[in-house]
Amino acid sequence: MTTSLKKIYETKISHDLLNEFQYKNIHQIPKLIKITINRGIGEASQNSKAIEKSVEEFAYITGQKPVITKTKKSIAGFKIRDNIPIGLKVTLRNDKMYNFLNKLINLSLPRIRDFRGISCKQFDGRGNYNLGIKEQIIFPEIDYEKIDKIRGMNITIITTAKTDKEGLALLKKFGMPFSN
Repeated sequence: MTTSLKKIYETKISHDLLNEFQYKNIHQIPKLIKITINRGIGEASQNSKAIEKSVEEFAYITGQKPVITKTKKSIAGFKIRDNIPIGLKVTLRNDKMYNFLNKLINLSLPRIRDFRGISCKQFDGRGNYNLGIKEQIIFPEIDYEKIDKIRGMNITIITTAKTDKEGLALLKKFGMPFSN
């Protein structure tokens, strides 16, 4: 099953980018590789329920079970011991990636209060985009009544683009609402 965004990329976006950047080879056209979503949960060392709730939320949002990240060493100043769960991450590829991007662009981002678009300055220099979200309640799967605390997350969109200009053009063609 292919998603609508994937079909749009294959039929329209790739051809537009080929013409815009004058690529000599179709394999030079930027495309999405994966989307990673992660969340650090500092309170997890004292509150084990925070990890459980976050795992449940990530599973609802992405349709995939997250990997729990653990500490590598003890830091007394942060009250962290070795091998304690401290965060989560999910890597989405193929159809799940396109479904998530479609949901992010068309449903979730417009639900942000006073939304005027996302910044064009969050690229890393190699065409990958980072987006920080302050509240998980912008996703339609999250029931406001069932959350225990507002928590944010970081979304990274990894592309094959060589420059930020190519990455920006690719994401704009997908319909990412950038502010100018």
